[in-house]
Amino acid sequence: MIRPQLEDIEKVAKINNGKGLKYSILTMGCQQNENDSEKLSGMIEKMNYTKTENLAEANLIVFNTCCVRENAEDRLFGKLGEVKKYKEEKGTIIAIGGCMMQEKHIVEKLKESYPFFDIVFGTHTLHQFPTDLYKVLSNYKKIEDILDIDGEVIEGLPIKRDDNIKASVTIMNGCNNFCSYCIVPYVRGRERSRLPKDILNEINELAKQGYKEVTLLGQNVNSYLRVEREQNKKFEEYEGVNSFATLLRAINKIDGIERIRFISPHPKDFTDDVIEAIRDCEKVCKLVHLPLQSGSTNILKVMNRKYSKEDYLNLVDKMREKIPNVTFSTDIIVGFPGETEEDFNDTLDVVKKVHFEQVYMFIYSRRVGTPGDKMENQIPEDIKHERFEKLKKLVEDEISISNKQYVGSIQTVLIEGKSKNNDNMLTGRTDSNKVVVVDASEDLIGKMVKLKIVSEHMWYLKGKVV
Repeated sequence: MIRPQLEDIEKVAKINNGKGLKYSILTMGCQQNENDSEKLSGMIEKMNYTKTENLAEANLIVFNTCCVRENAEDRLFGKLGEVKKYKEEKGTIIAIGGCMMQEKHIVEKLKESYPFFDIVFGTHTLHQFPTDLYKVLSNYKKIEDILDIDGEVIEGLPIKRDDNIKASVTIMNGCNNFCSYCIVPYVRGRERSRLPKDILNEINELAKQGYKEVTLLGQNVNSYLRVEREQNKKFEEYEGVNSFATLLRAINKIDGIERIRFISPHPKDFTDDVIEAIRDCEKVCKLVHLPLQSGSTNILKVMNRKYSKEDYLNLVDKMREKIPNVTFSTDIIVGFPGETEEDFNDTLDVVKKVHFEQVYMFIYSRRVGTPGDKMENQIPEDIKHERFEKLKKLVEDEISISNKQYVGSIQTVLIEGKSKNNDNMLTGRTDSNKVVVVDASEDLIGKMVKLKIVSEHMWYLKGKVV
């Protein structure tokens, strides 16, 4: 399926041979985007480019965009203004891809205000990047490579990972939920699951390379293979995998992999078999990311989330009953259209009742093409920010209380490398994804280590080797 692209990789590599060319990728957005950028890096490095963080010395600059929030657009346009001079001075090739390129109004704005780009490619045509680049190098024509239809699941792309201990593995693409605030189904298409065999082969290969932790990625991971089952589509069952729960159990058996995480699930798809798999699989982290978005049943209904405040809290209770030591993280949107003070207080109430380990908080951002953008009862910006600050204070108070409970406990931490803030300290994460720093020998990097937590510092814990 990707043979033409592999042939174009070889053609570009031959053109670039011996030229010492460099490339830079700027990734905006979620871990799915980061995983896509690793695939782009894999292809680009096979075409005889080496990576640089210095945009000024890059011969190829790739922007991998996100469109979930408005500030991503502002960042892209700001960066394009910055790199225009490199295009003018040395003919740097400018490529723009990712979710934002599936929005027609953005592509039109690029053509009008930033016409110096060379390649625009969408989420469904990432695998064709070598072909697009070859055409530019051969003909110096502007390439627009975007599909409005859902793309296929493409296997066999080269990949250059940024980490050698932790890896992300996409298990499915797209989303069928159509939450009224979200642009993702429109830019990444409908749900398409990768075959179990392809996923397990990739993770087995990661284990052979020494990776210790994998994070399973998808817009709605716990509905893995659901569409295929509902539509009676034939797929090759492999090692008994026919659902998300059975996938977790199969990965849990892979020697060498010591931790399994996953994002992002949907509360409505947390079936009992998934909960039981989390409980039974010792490698599956007991931190469950459970996106709330709003604590108000009224707002959840308008968001098209398909659960109520009570449903959410009952699910939390069920997980706590079935999974020892389970902890939770979440996503919350503040200021969705129509959100009253009472609705917002419902969100605060859920935060107080669940005691999340981590909360990813966002001020509602209108996205062109979504139902939320057309709603008349938009919340004024000053009220959004006021509510956001109130939520932020509550979350920080909750985290401070949670952190204190870690002090004196023994935690198993995967040591990931040197701390970004202190070269003399190592850093890693607990099962519950808490950052821990420790003064220890570098030979512990890549190992699961027992640490006694000796102090807490809001955004990290400090440990000591037991």
